[in-house]
Amino acid sequence: MALAELHLHLEGTVDQETVRLLDPSLTPEQVAKVWDFHDFMGFIDCFKFVAQRLNSPADYALITRRMIRNLAAQDVTYAEVTIAAGVALWRGFDFEDIWTAIREAQQGSPVEIVWNLDAIRQFGPDHVMEVARLASNFVGDGAVSFGIGGDELRGPAHLFGDAYAWAKAAGLRLTAHAGETGPADSVRQALDIGAQRIGHGIRAIDDPELIRRLVVEQIPLEVCITSNVCTGATAALDTHPLRQLFDQGVIITLNTDDPGIFNCDLRGEYQLARDRFGFSEAELQQIRQNAWTHRF
Repeated sequence: MALAELHLHLEGTVDQETVRLLDPSLTPEQVAKVWDFHDFMGFIDCFKFVAQRLNSPADYALITRRMIRNLAAQDVTYAEVTIAAGVALWRGFDFEDIWTAIREAQQGSPVEIVWNLDAIRQFGPDHVMEVARLASNFVGDGAVSFGIGGDELRGPAHLFGDAYAWAKAAGLRLTAHAGETGPADSVRQALDIGAQRIGHGIRAIDDPELIRRLVVEQIPLEVCITSNVCTGATAALDTHPLRQLFDQGVIITLNTDDPGIFNCDLRGEYQLARDRFGFSEAELQQIRQNAWTHRF
């Protein structure tokens, strides 16, 4: 079965080679030092480092083309890709120019790419609403969903009900990063404002009632194993709750999150599930199908 991916950040597909294409003044040693992180804030600094090298629509087109090439090499034929629209606005860019560039870059792609526009939750409700309104302009032109990322603790989901209602009314599907570095209650808040899928969601394992809600409401989790270990969201592979979540009936999808930053790919995530978590081929087939069934 060809693979589908539901949690993939465009900016996070930039690897060390690509960031030096974007900024030829960087030395390999400088780049390697930025990539040598071991916790969530180190990851955020790396992501910012990448974002600061995206200075034109042509840069966004470049990384879109390279992302598509890498996805096709893995036999990924469908991807829902998050673009940090909130970051682009914060940097003062004309987002419509960026949008035109990435849409042109995907013309003729062997991978079907649709887009999730993401707001920075710690910037507050006005910013999140601004991104929701922006996203609504591209419904029918490749944008399928809206979500929030960033610091869960400084931007609790309950603040953004109005923005989620706006996005839903505009025809966008809804997702949210939650339960990654924040607690189970962060997932609950995201569900309460209308999230139809949860990015990460691994801390739901700490709350049996929340697990029951995810199962009953058939809410998929966009799980990213390597990402969670690299950011310290889980202490180690052996403590990742992937197997427990699946065994309790939660709908699981596997994803890479930021493969250029975490040096991973989607096939490798499935291999981890098989080799380190004991998933059978039939179970892996179900997880593959989950991504197709629950795509936006």
